[in-house]
Amino acid sequence: MTVQTSTDRRFHRVHIRPKRRRRIAAVRRRIASALGLMGVVSLLAFLLPGALSTAHFLSIDTIVVEGNVHVAQGEITALIGQLRSQNILLADLESHRQQLLTLGWVKSATLRRVLPSTIEVDIYERSPLGLARFGSRLYLVDDEGVLIDEHGPGFSEAILPIIDGLSGEPSMSVDSKRVRLVSNLIGALEMDPALASQVSQINVENPYDAVVILSDSPTLIHLGDDQFLRRLREFLGLKQSLKEYVTDIDSVDLRFEHRVFIRPVNPSQDLETTVAARRIRRMSIQ
Repeated sequence: MTVQTSTDRRFHRVHIRPKRRRRIAAVRRRIASALGLMGVVSLLAFLLPGALSTAHFLSIDTIVVEGNVHVAQGEITALIGQLRSQNILLADLESHRQQLLTLGWVKSATLRRVLPSTIEVDIYERSPLGLARFGSRLYLVDDEGVLIDEHGPGFSEAILPIIDGLSGEPSMSVDSKRVRLVSNLIGALEMDPALASQVSQINVENPYDAVVILSDSPTLIHLGDDQFLRRLREFLGLKQSLKEYVTDIDSVDLRFEHRVFIRPVNPSQDLETTVAARRIRRMSIQ
């Protein structure tokens, strides 16, 4: 017996196809929206720079300088004052930073944009190591050998030693090895500020021997190129004893272990002084 049934079209695949068409249409709409948005962004990117470059509210009207102590505000303004009225987004800050570095006191400088119309300038100044002497003129010099400025009345309160022999030749070119020797010496003396304040002059004509003069005595003290603090303290410990044998001492050499070599102002005392110094040295070591 054959049974026939009618076909129900609701279960055919053809009824699923409209859903696919709807998904494709949705994707197309999203693509169209994205393309439209990209077009708007592109148009803004094309028009915005021109609009911002002429915007009055972005014109620099304030320059704030911080960190300067020795550099006058007027010197800084003279170098970077041209920034005023420039567009803050287009101003070349690097070229103006390089101009600030031409000032002797300025070790580094940072320029920052603060929207809408302010430039902040941070100045980091050099720290003087001493007063480099060239002929009859004195110049403030830092630990990099940079001649900061000529010494004048404005720096009379600074207690800095006079440094001779920084240049290996008659010119004012500074020798880096000699600068390093002075820097190491002063760095070591910073551990004893009271003793450091007594150092009046430093001579580094020999880049391996720092010779110092204390403020209360013209005696030349040879300290070599290391152990500066220990040797200088030893000299102060021996100073009174040495004067019992030699009234006027031209120089004392402390570079050699277990020996002190003394040169009196009167050369005839050389032999007597050397023997006495060795005796004093042995006593100090014990």
